[in-house]
Amino acid sequence: MVPMLSKLLTELDHTLAQRRARVSKATPLALIILPTRELGIQLFDEARRFTYKSPVRPVVIYGGTPMSGQREHLTRGCDVLIATPGRLLDMIRRSAVSLSKVKYLVLDEADRMLDMGFEPIVREILCSTDLARGEDLQTGMFSATFPQNIQVLARDFLKKDFCRLRIGRIGGTTSDIHQKVLLVDEHEKEEVLLKLLMTQPPSRTMIFVDTKRKADYLDDVLFNKQFPCISLHGDRNQRERELALNAFKLGRSPILITTAVASRGLDIKNVLHIINYDLPQDIDEYVHRIGRTARVGNQGLATSFYNERNWGIAPHLTKLLVECDQEIPDFLERFVKTAESYETNDFIDDSGDAILTPVPEHNRERWPSTSSAW
Repeated sequence: MVPMLSKLLTELDHTLAQRRARVSKATPLALIILPTRELGIQLFDEARRFTYKSPVRPVVIYGGTPMSGQREHLTRGCDVLIATPGRLLDMIRRSAVSLSKVKYLVLDEADRMLDMGFEPIVREILCSTDLARGEDLQTGMFSATFPQNIQVLARDFLKKDFCRLRIGRIGGTTSDIHQKVLLVDEHEKEEVLLKLLMTQPPSRTMIFVDTKRKADYLDDVLFNKQFPCISLHGDRNQRERELALNAFKLGRSPILITTAVASRGLDIKNVLHIINYDLPQDIDEYVHRIGRTARVGNQGLATSFYNERNWGIAPHLTKLLVECDQEIPDFLERFVKTAESYETNDFIDDSGDAILTPVPEHNRERWPSTSSAW
């Protein structure tokens, strides 16, 4: 956000001064597309801080709220537009937004934006609208994880001579997070969770589950046990989601039970403990989840409940534990010998072949490249 705003303020200052009149169609100069409403609100709050008392006007649009209010904000002028894909496409189709003047385009959590869920909408926005695709357009993609198949797909939206920047290993994590994996049968998870919360000192804790129904169920269980908790998932309306997140951030409800909706990009201070009540099927999702703790060099703890349902992620989880010098539990020992070395990074070259790039010694314990907040 900082270099983007610097460019807008220095190179386009005369243009900004002419954009304050009320308009029927917003023509942003910078566009940031991201996967979740919560991440959009977070980035908008940062943009407002950075643009305070400047001629740059940021606007955020996302689903789950009436379009009329967001359209009103757009008509007052918009230089930096932060948007979720579905609502952005709706606004374009209703002639409320034109992308013809966009100079800077960012896909935050880019691998999520280009997977099968969002890819058709993103492709339509980038390829079938009035977005200028000349030499003046600069495109950036940010994420802590970038699978090879998504790297190939990303080429469709980048120039042939694109530049790839990385910090640490793509899909890696940090040794600042103490990772613990416990063998817990499915029917014992609730009891183990209660004991875990009772034995740990009071701390801001995120508990990840795999379904919305389970999030509500655990919320009821913990609330009835006098734990200060709240749940967050995609079935909640936008006001409920914002209230839940604010209660967690402010410490009124320091235990948040959530689905994957809160796993990416959210930067919440002093989250000391991540609990994977249900391990994800995908190792990249695991990396994003535990990345909610140990932010900006702080220490954190991630505890995961493992059982026979999680055998698919076991080899990848073991590799991650080995890489970060974490304790390997007995039930994962058999995966250590078969684990591939983490001394390489897999990139895709223009021919579609993998490029194995050694990880520099000084980078091995650093945080991987992630969202623009880093």
